[in-house]
Amino acid sequence: MENFNLNTKILVYSFDEAPESIKKLIEKAKEATHRAYAPYSGFHVGAAALLANGEMVTGNNQENAAYPSGLCAERVTLFAANSKYPNEPIEAIAIAAFHDGDYTDTPCCPCGGCRQVIVEVENRFNKPIRTIMYGKSKIYEVESIKVLLPLSFGKESLSE
Repeated sequence: MENFNLNTKILVYSFDEAPESIKKLIEKAKEATHRAYAPYSGFHVGAAALLANGEMVTGNNQENAAYPSGLCAERVTLFAANSKYPNEPIEAIAIAAFHDGDYTDTPCCPCGGCRQVIVEVENRFNKPIRTIMYGKSKIYEVESIKVLLPLSFGKESLSE
């Protein structure tokens, strides 16, 4: 038997401490929350992706009365970016949430399904995606989503 240790490095800072480029990406994610379709949960999530060519693509959650048929903001954003710019790697993605008339105080973190999709995009371009999770009181940032999903499923898993 052996031990297998995993370490998680998360940068924590305030909005005021963020570099201007990150502030701009967060603002785009916050704007996207107001275009979300969330009549059931009332939890409006927005995401903004910064592509290697400098373009920004936004998306938001899209709910459905048949709950499994909806889609999270992160996946809407990444799929739109990959559809419009199929050969452009994604440098960073910012996520924000708006609920009960205000942005959430704690950072909005991607669900497991979205983490898996972000890993797939990282693997596709062989490039980590900085993931920025906005909250009014603090921001979390990881250099790669693999920090939050270290034992992810990938194409190598299919050949074993």
